[in-house]
Amino acid sequence: MASRGNNGVVFKDYFPTMVEKLGAEGFMEELCNGFRLLVDGEKGVITFESLKKNSAMLGLEGMSDEELKCMLKEGDLDGDGSLNQMEFCVLMFRLSPDLMSSSRKCLEAAVLNGV
Repeated sequence: MASRGNNGVVFKDYFPTMVEKLGAEGFMEELCNGFRLLVDGEKGVITFESLKKNSAMLGLEGMSDEELKCMLKEGDLDGDGSLNQMEFCVLMFRLSPDLMSSSRKCLEAAVLNGV
């Protein structure tokens, strides 16, 4: 979940534990569930308005509009001002340093083993 620190919002990284307990497929299903919690039902994407409206579910109720906009901007790969499901999942992976580190180790091992 999220808490406020001196440098803004600080997130506790539960993703590596979730992957360990749920497996890769179960974890991806949970990410998709998270997307569905935040999505604008009419547009099918996460918008600033839907993120602001549903942010309390993520423990983000104390975030400013500017911080929420920055989150959207960071994940918005196609520049449309919103997050589709793929952009959301990519952003969640990028926000998890431990998950990114373990993914990199798996990739390096696969390359070394010729997979």
